[in-house]
Amino acid sequence: MQLINAEVITIGDEILFGQITDTNTQWISAEIDKIGIKTVRKSSVGDTREDIVNVLNESLKRADVVFFTGGLGPTKDDITKHTLAAYFNDELVINKEAEAFIKDFFEKRGREFTEINRQQAAIPSKCTYLPNKTGTAPGMWFEHEGKIIVSMPGVPNEMKYLMTYEVIPRLKEYFKTPIITHKIIRTIGIGESFLAEKISDWEDSLPSHIKLAYLPSFGQVKLRLTGYGDDFQVLADDIDAQAEKLRPIIAEFIYSFDNQELEESLGTILTENHETVAVAESCTGGYLSHLFTSVSGSSAYFMGGVVSYSNEAKMNVLSVKQETLENFGAVSEQTVTEMAEGVRKLMNTTYGIATSGIAGPGGGSEEKPVGTIWIAVSGPEGTIARKFLFMGQRSVNIQYGSVTALNMLRKLINRTLA
Repeated sequence: MQLINAEVITIGDEILFGQITDTNTQWISAEIDKIGIKTVRKSSVGDTREDIVNVLNESLKRADVVFFTGGLGPTKDDITKHTLAAYFNDELVINKEAEAFIKDFFEKRGREFTEINRQQAAIPSKCTYLPNKTGTAPGMWFEHEGKIIVSMPGVPNEMKYLMTYEVIPRLKEYFKTPIITHKIIRTIGIGESFLAEKISDWEDSLPSHIKLAYLPSFGQVKLRLTGYGDDFQVLADDIDAQAEKLRPIIAEFIYSFDNQELEESLGTILTENHETVAVAESCTGGYLSHLFTSVSGSSAYFMGGVVSYSNEAKMNVLSVKQETLENFGAVSEQTVTEMAEGVRKLMNTTYGIATSGIAGPGGGSEEKPVGTIWIAVSGPEGTIARKFLFMGQRSVNIQYGSVTALNMLRKLINRTLA
């Protein structure tokens, strides 16, 4: 089984200057992964011949397929095809099929077909012309010493058309690619280093055709198992077997074995058990509500939320006692407990969640530094509250706080169902 490696290169100063967001490399990598081609590097270079030649030389040392997007327009700064022609000791010639298409493209739109438009049909004579039915810049396919170089427009919809209808079918014919498949195991409540230590023996025992990657994010770590083989079903069964071996080792931290986000997984559990939830937010400012409502169908279990940013709102809407706020402050175990119980009663839900803290950058003290967040979850069997200290910027603290609140609800539900 031979692994086929690819590099994806975007061309354009506008990408390097941050003026546009590069979405092409992500899309291409995801699509070629489906046919067993592994992306080993992505890069962006400017609109210079030297940069394009240098990156192509480097890429051909590592990759079997090199994808270029960008630099194929009609203006003088679009130099990709000129550079590739020179690289392969070739010359540009007018491709009659491309010329006819581009001429028709302009005439159907009532626009003049100029010489500069005609020159878009000029491509290296040694390449294979890839018809672009969505624009005027042709795609180009080069075969060089057993390797493939593909050049496509940078406009996303044109690139996607060429990849889907021209490039991928040709790649599947040219290479005998292995099957690549993935399984995501989503965990929460344990840091990456602690998780790695906990599953070290299991990881060391993985067969050679299955690889593990750690993908950390806000309060979570995704474990990605990637398998390489010739038979999809055998490979999928192998990966599932390894995942089942892992389950008992970290069962308390796993919330999903598929692509469900935490808020989706919680929604499934709440729906299946005919339970509901409401939230009372202070420092998270509605972000927790946003996570719940980002899931289609969440109205079945998410009854609503209160952003009680002021003490008055906490007292008047959520029935937090004035003496609680005076004696313990808004950022306290006592206050979030009353907030969670108050919103649960107000919305008549199975569970209530509350957050109150100091997101920053101001407002902290020695006793309660920036990043201090109290979270409470109230349910049929009582209320639990915990203090957390996050160390990020304001937006990061808000996101960590919200995800942590979801995890507290997950753990309380699991404890209740056990």
